[in-house]
Amino acid sequence: MAGTHPTAGQRGAGKARDDERERAGADPVGSARRPDRYDPDAGDKPGAAEPAMTTAPDAAFPLIDNQLHCEGVALESVAQRYGTPTYVYSRQAVLDPFLRYADALAGRRGLVCYAVKANSNLGILHLLARAGAGFDIVSGGELARVLAAGAPASRVVFSGVGKRADEIADALAAGIACFNVESEAELHLVDAIAQRLGRRAPVSLRVNPDVDPQTHPYISTGLKSNKFGIPIGDAPALYQRAAGMAGLEVVGVDCHIGSQLTSIAPMLDAANRVFDLVDRIEHDGIPIPHLDFGGGLGIAYRDEDPPEIEAWVAAILSCADRRGHGDKFFLLEPGRSIVGNAGALLTRVLHCKPGAEKNFAIVDAAMNDLIRPTLYDAWMDVRAVRPRPGMPKTFDVVGPVCESGDWLARERALCIEEGDLLAVLSAGAYGMSMASNYNSRGRPAEVLIDGTQMHLVRRRETIDDLIALESVVPE
Repeated sequence: MAGTHPTAGQRGAGKARDDERERAGADPVGSARRPDRYDPDAGDKPGAAEPAMTTAPDAAFPLIDNQLHCEGVALESVAQRYGTPTYVYSRQAVLDPFLRYADALAGRRGLVCYAVKANSNLGILHLLARAGAGFDIVSGGELARVLAAGAPASRVVFSGVGKRADEIADALAAGIACFNVESEAELHLVDAIAQRLGRRAPVSLRVNPDVDPQTHPYISTGLKSNKFGIPIGDAPALYQRAAGMAGLEVVGVDCHIGSQLTSIAPMLDAANRVFDLVDRIEHDGIPIPHLDFGGGLGIAYRDEDPPEIEAWVAAILSCADRRGHGDKFFLLEPGRSIVGNAGALLTRVLHCKPGAEKNFAIVDAAMNDLIRPTLYDAWMDVRAVRPRPGMPKTFDVVGPVCESGDWLARERALCIEEGDLLAVLSAGAYGMSMASNYNSRGRPAEVLIDGTQMHLVRRRETIDDLIALESVVPE
C-alpha cells in the first residue's frame, strides 16, 4: 500500500547509487529488491537527490591539456584504438540525467521509461536497466534489445502507430507493462490476440490533444494533423468500448506531443487537456491508475534554453496536484534528454578542399552516420579534438557520400589540417540509431567510456557484415 515501499523511480536511483558505491569499493546501501512487475499500486518513500551534472553540450567532453576528453580518456586515444568514425559515450553523462528524472519523482509513484529509439545500443540499455529504468519501445526489435540487455518486460511500455500482430503477441507473452494503443483498429487487434492467448492485455490509449509543441514539424506528434494517437474528443467513447472488451484491462492514459521541446507551456497545455479527459472517464466509471506524459524534453545543441529536468517534472506533478490527480502512478518516457549530450561522433579530416565560393572540410563521417543535419537541418557543434593556434578559416564540414545534402556542419570557423580529428558533440541521441549503410558504408563503432576505461560496445561494420544477408541469382 501507499507509503510502504519506494517508487520504481527511487529504486532505480538507489540501485545506480549502489553500483557507484560498489565500483568505489564501498558496501551498497539501501538496495531494495525490485518488483517482478510494474505496479501502479506500489507505495513510495522519498529518496535523496544526487548532485546534478550540468547539461551544457560540452560538459561530457571537456578540453583538458588542449585536447578533448570523455571522462578520463582523451578522444585521440579512442581514435588510435578504434579508428574513425566512432561514436563515443560517457557512462556518467548517461546515468546523471536518468537519476535526475528518478529523483524528481521522489515521493511519488512512478517509473522513468527510457525511449529506446533515441539510442538502442545494448551497452546503453544495460547501463540503464541496472539503474532501474523502464523502457519505452516502438517495435518488436526494440523489445528484443531491452530483454537482451537484462531488463524485465514488466518495465516496458509499447508505443507506436503500427504494431504488427506478431509483435503484440510476443509482447503479451513476455508480460510487458502496457500497450499505448493509437487507434480503434489497434484496440480490437490487441483484444483479439489477448483473447486467443488467454490473457488480458494492459492498455492505455494514446490521445492526441491537438497541441502545438513548437518544435520541428518532423518531430511534432501532438497536432491533429499528425499520425499519432487518438483524437482526444473520441477517447471517452473508445475507453467505454475498451472497458467492455474481454481481452483488455484499461490501466491508463498516454500523451506525447513531440520531441526537442524547449518550453514547458505546450506540455502543460496538453496535460490539462489530459486531466479533463481523465475526469470525464473516471466520472463514467472507468478508473485510470496511471498517467503517461511521454518524453520530449529538449537539450541544448547550440543556444537553446530548455527547462531543467527537475523543473519539467515538477511542472507536470504540480499540475496533477492542482487537478486532483497527484496520487496517480506517473510514467515518463525521456530519450534525447538522457543520452543526447552524453555522446559525440569522432571523425577525421580527409582533405581540406578550397572551392569557388567556400571551403570544404571533407571528413570520414557522413550523412549515413549522422542524418540529423540533412534530415532536420539540425545544427551540430563541431570542434577540433586538439585545437590548433592560428587564424581559423570558414568551412562546410561534409562527408564522402555522393549527395550535396551530405553535410555535418556549415560555415564553421575551424583551424584544421588534413588528418586532424573532429568531434561532433551532442550526438548521443538519434545518431547511431538512425544510421544507415548508404553507399555501402559500414556503420561506425561505438565506445562507452567509464572513467579511464574504454569499452567497445559495438564493433565497426565490415563489408562482410553488409553482404552477409544477400545472394546472387543463379545463372
